[in-house]
Amino acid sequence: MQAACFVFAVMILLVSSAPAKSVGSHLTAAQKNAIGRKIWQNECAGSVTGLTTWNAGEEFPSLGIGHFIWYPEGFKGRFDESWPSFVAFARKQGANVPAVALEAHSPWRTKAQFQADFKSSRMTALRSWLAGNVGMQTEFIISRSRAALPKILAAAPASERARIEQNYHKVAATSQGTYALIDYVNFKGEGIQATEKYKGQGWGLMQVLGGMKDVPSGAAAATEFAASAKRILSRRIVNSPPERGEKRWEEGWHNRCASYARPL
Repeated sequence: MQAACFVFAVMILLVSSAPAKSVGSHLTAAQKNAIGRKIWQNECAGSVTGLTTWNAGEEFPSLGIGHFIWYPEGFKGRFDESWPSFVAFARKQGANVPAVALEAHSPWRTKAQFQADFKSSRMTALRSWLAGNVGMQTEFIISRSRAALPKILAAAPASERARIEQNYHKVAATSQGTYALIDYVNFKGEGIQATEKYKGQGWGLMQVLGGMKDVPSGAAAATEFAASAKRILSRRIVNSPPERGEKRWEEGWHNRCASYARPL
């Protein structure tokens, strides 16, 4: 039994190590810049003020071009808290991170506190720093995408692993598909967290790849990835608690997914 488990673990490692290292490695500096600008547009409408946001119906602020989540002290939500990971990444790169970003938890406990502090010197300085470090935020998002496939293959049902990996490579064959993979992980996660499900159904990258129809590699795969993402997110909305009012986000989410089918 132990030997079988060891062999299975080795197989997962061999299957997943190559794509995890190669995601985004073929992108030029110009393409990375274009991806960063697209993500900024997707999350913040390309505005500097949008770099510090507290969305309606949420219990936490979202910061940076990727709207990285930062939980207040004492709050633990169902979504992956990505702001602390980004700060750790930035510090590892030698960045001079603003003092407010180094706090253990979000210093704003409510949306009202956040809005009252919006024009303060510390919030203005934080937005200025984020606007000046778009490239670093893009690299963080790409690094997160690189780590996604091994996690997904380890978490996926054995019967679905081969198809998920095949679809991943089909989508990654073009720069627009690579953008789709990078953006979606930042947008809705890997899809492996037990807490990121409604009625037992997730909405992350694993579910989108698993829900794709059989299409050729390349542009057709990117187009089908976009269509699958729309289907998965609409299913999330149907399954979501009514009090969250997630229907109001559907049009914006679908518009974002539609960008995956367009050339970078």
